[in-house]
Amino acid sequence: MHSSHPAFTADLPTQPSGNPGGSATGASLPPVPQPLKADPNTGFAWLRMIGALTVIVDHSAPLTDASRLTVFPTSWNLSPGYIALMGFFAMSGYQISDSWRQDPSWWRFSAKRVLRLWPPLLVAVLVTALVIGPLVTTLDLSEYFSARGTWGYIVHNAGLYTLQHRLTGVFDNNPYPWSANGAIWTLPMELTGYLLVLGFGVAGLFRRAPWLTIVLMLVLIGLDRRLGASMGNPGHGGSFLQVPFGSLVSFLVAFSIGMVLHAYRDKIPLSPFVAWSLVGLQIAVHTTKAGAVTLPFMAGYGALVLACHWPARLEGYDSWVFGSYGLYVWGFPVQQLLIMAGANTQWSLTVTALPLTYLCGWLSWRYVEAPTLSLRCYLPRGRPRHRAQTSPPPNPIVSPRRRPAELPECSEREPAVPTASA
Repeated sequence: MHSSHPAFTADLPTQPSGNPGGSATGASLPPVPQPLKADPNTGFAWLRMIGALTVIVDHSAPLTDASRLTVFPTSWNLSPGYIALMGFFAMSGYQISDSWRQDPSWWRFSAKRVLRLWPPLLVAVLVTALVIGPLVTTLDLSEYFSARGTWGYIVHNAGLYTLQHRLTGVFDNNPYPWSANGAIWTLPMELTGYLLVLGFGVAGLFRRAPWLTIVLMLVLIGLDRRLGASMGNPGHGGSFLQVPFGSLVSFLVAFSIGMVLHAYRDKIPLSPFVAWSLVGLQIAVHTTKAGAVTLPFMAGYGALVLACHWPARLEGYDSWVFGSYGLYVWGFPVQQLLIMAGANTQWSLTVTALPLTYLCGWLSWRYVEAPTLSLRCYLPRGRPRHRAQTSPPPNPIVSPRRRPAELPECSEREPAVPTASA
């Protein structure tokens, strides 16, 4: 998302021409206010990295004790990874909608999604199957490489909707042997959100009938309540290929909230007061049936408010947090390997996994994501669309827009794919 939201378009005060140090009479000009808010893309990047690290922490509990779902006690029925997931999907709904607004071409939109989603995933899948697998499998190498499950792991996971979690003989003796990379189960749901935006965009609904985003959200909420999915429970409705339909609908509720907030970005304010009020409401209704309805609103709206009110002093450190997607797709297999190496408690796994998965994320960004995103330079474009400027809110103080040095040329600052708690 770029600076088209009214909260991002206010100009910084400018100094009149003439004497740079004061007026014609020698009087000093009032000091220029320093920016308080970072470019919202900075906020999105930091939130995704913080959320991805939260997922690593949250996965440490079930990976060391399969009877657990999250780091919190079971009686709390609460998962920080699940909350982060709802926020991630809402951010994607907002940012991917904005990507279409900036460049409403179905084929360029699709090409950008492919370049963002698949390369890091394919590298992780190939290395897991062809490097990690042979090193840790309980089978002989000849059996491992002749097994259908070995090559099926690559083919099926590349297809996303045909996910295969088990890898032949790999991690079989770990406390959680059912998946070599359980975190990628949300990626087909993210792809479905992309397809929703593409459908709305091609049909011209964002421009002609933005109210249909509200209809979509309400339909998904009703379907979600009927299917009854929740943390650790895929609900009713069966599966679409290997994707549980109940969970898919739950996460698309959050994605549609992001679409609505983008469609009405000039009318719906992103207010910290409202965000904190939603947190209070969620605490009050958490143990009731209403809690499942309010959770994506609290997490989604709160994430967007945080992104748009991120402190400006952190804007110069964006390059440290670009690796959230790579961290996500590598987190699960790295944690499984650490368990084999002896990190058999929740906290020992957390302490060892956080720095190693962060390193994997940085390497993925540096050597996989940045190079593939730079290929967007070769997507031919027509004449740029005129962007109408909207009136800024009263007295905003926003930061100057800076392009990070490590962002590849011609790429957009779009979100990493949401991470999730398996």
